[in-house]
Amino acid sequence: MSDYMFMLESRLSADQFRVVGQMRQLAAEAGVNVYLTGGAMRDMLGSWPVRDLDFTVEGNALKLAKVAEKKFGATLLSTDDLRKSVEMRFPGGVLGSLGMAHQERFLKSGGKPQVAPATLYEDLRCRDFTVNAIALSLNKASLGLPIDPTNGIGDIARKEMRAIHNYSFYDDPARMVRIIRFKIRLGYSIDERTRLQYENAREAGMLAKITPGALGEELRSMAVEVAPADLIQALVDEKLMELFSPALTGPKLNLAEFAKLQKARQLVPVGVDFKITPLPLFLKVLFDKLNAKESAALVNAAALTRSEISASQKLDVTAKKLEKELKSAKLQKASQLYQVLSKAPGEAILYLLVYSEQRLVQDRIKNYFQKYVPAALEITDEMVAATGVAQGTPKFHRTKEEMILKRLDARPKKPAPEPPPPPPPPMSNFARGPSVRHTR
Repeated sequence: MSDYMFMLESRLSADQFRVVGQMRQLAAEAGVNVYLTGGAMRDMLGSWPVRDLDFTVEGNALKLAKVAEKKFGATLLSTDDLRKSVEMRFPGGVLGSLGMAHQERFLKSGGKPQVAPATLYEDLRCRDFTVNAIALSLNKASLGLPIDPTNGIGDIARKEMRAIHNYSFYDDPARMVRIIRFKIRLGYSIDERTRLQYENAREAGMLAKITPGALGEELRSMAVEVAPADLIQALVDEKLMELFSPALTGPKLNLAEFAKLQKARQLVPVGVDFKITPLPLFLKVLFDKLNAKESAALVNAAALTRSEISASQKLDVTAKKLEKELKSAKLQKASQLYQVLSKAPGEAILYLLVYSEQRLVQDRIKNYFQKYVPAALEITDEMVAATGVAQGTPKFHRTKEEMILKRLDARPKKPAPEPPPPPPPPMSNFARGPSVRHTR
């Protein structure tokens, strides 16, 4: 096993590493080359939690995705017909994408690119920033071989964002928003030449060429970030929030609630399969202080869909229902609270951390994240398998749930208090001995 494969195994969860193996198997059976690319490689090399797995194949990605759906139970979340790629969710909550290696050619700034199949090397050379243009071979003959045509590994070591092309911000002006997002998420600086390209593109009016669809995609990506308050503030400083709405440049920008959302997001333990649809809550905070006219303008500016707006509006009802349940005096055991919150939508849980004024609700959610979830993680699949139950079966999941609930309700017995030592017998004057006189 190469050093990079060892690093990959140590950085991924067991479920994520299983999916890597499954994609290797599918590609080998289909006779196509497959690579782990983009954000997964950037996060692994930068020692960040790997959020999702991005796979690139030199072949028909959509066909391979259909096979993954049928053979391994993957769910297709969305499809990009232009770039021949899909967003997927695998069993175990593993998120990922599968795309065709391709080249993009922009005929006009901000326009739809011409897309053509390409080699992986050509694909990487067409990406936005060097840190996102790294791949790892998952193929038998070159397993674990890194492909890094733009020296992204060096830029990760330097913690620096660098555009691949001189005209990167002209081809896709939305990259001017994206680079600020990555800067905040990774804590990287922007290299001097890239900053100059960024400023030149702004002076040339490229911001005006960002399409509503591209702004919407950036808004959806912003909703996933765990430090939304820091990101929003950075976009305000760069005068980029006004792209979404001129109203989001003053007191109507809800920075106080974004700070609460940031604290709530960071309360979720790393590595936990926390099921959340982040956009509804993000939009709730973003729209909170806007009037109807301003809200409608923002919806149009970012080409938000009716279903996205509806999900944000329905979140209030879902969260209030959960709040009522969490206030119940019937939740006396840790296992009962765990069962309620482990089945609740993640966005509703975080909503209550941001908006609920009930101290009991706040405390119970914090206990869930800080005590009960870590305790549940102590019950491993190996411990469940040791009971003789076959992995992957419904009985296996039921047994694991039962073991978790039992662990949560177990209370360590307090040791019996030791009897106090008997008092010492009183000292007589004789026992004290003669007095001693101290001299200088």
